Amino acid sequence: MEFWAAVTISSAFLQNVRSALQKHLKGRMGTTGATFVRFGFGVPFALVYLGVLNLGLGRPLPVPNGSFWFWAVVGAFAQIAATFLLVHLFSFRNFAVGTAYSRTEPAQAALLALVFFGERISGSVMIAIAVSVVGVVLISVARTELAAGTLLRAVVSRTALVGLLSGLFFGVSGIAYRAASLSLAPSLPAPDSLMQAGYTLVIVILMQAFSMFVWMALRDREELRRVRDAAPVALLVGFVGATASFGWFTAMTLQQVAVVKALAQIEMLFTFASSVFIFRERITVLEFAGCLFVVLGVLILVLG
Repeated sequence: MEFWAAVTISSAFLQNVRSALQKHLKGRMGTTGATFVRFGFGVPFALVYLGVLNLGLGRPLPVPNGSFWFWAVVGAFAQIAATFLLVHLFSFRNFAVGTAYSRTEPAQAALLALVFFGERISGSVMIAIAVSVVGVVLISVARTELAAGTLLRAVVSRTALVGLLSGLFFGVSGIAYRAASLSLAPSLPAPDSLMQAGYTLVIVILMQAFSMFVWMALRDREELRRVRDAAPVALLVGFVGATASFGWFTAMTLQQVAVVKALAQIEMLFTFASSVFIFRERITVLEFAGCLFVVLGVLILVLG
């Protein structure tokens, strides 16, 4: 297995753990606070990773340029927007359809990369993306009580639109992070994917944490108190989240975003496994079929 693929699968697993911890925190604070924890408490760990690379391993720091700052800002705020839209889906009754549409992120990322950077993907990757997206959609809607006609109306509803927009912003953030990371290569003696990813992560997460902290300080100071009271669990969220992000940034520096995001759909299998083996929930036919599609898509990517 190639290095980027192993890193992607590991990051997907860690992201699943982080999501479970954030779900626990959601009962103790609002959406804004639970989102901030992902970034704010990840800052010290991101700095540690960068310090180990620079001071511990002697890898030189890159010198950011105008292109880096542009794409870093775009990626940082696109990710915040995508996260808020995804959380907003939970206010809709039939949010599963919207959530499934947000998982079209790999396909949207492929289109964005083609339009803005002229990146093309192979036929096998296109097939893998399509297969994995179908699998995720099946898993997402399997437990809904939507009739066929209602489901047809739902896919063109406001819920689906919000889901597509969330997937679009996630795709934009991934494309922007890859562009920012790659723009650092000329300032280094030799390309260094780990240093490029680590430096990009630190800058991005600092921007996200600072902007959200200022927002809460001005608009919701009570939420800051709730965040402070949840510090022990929040630190664990920060550690897992920063580690996963370091993996994502490294993988996207080495490989096209659409390919990384397609393989990242394996996270749905980790989530599904937790549901079945930890919470003892029953498997539906659609969920089983969806898992098969996701596995098939992953195999096409890894073996193709």
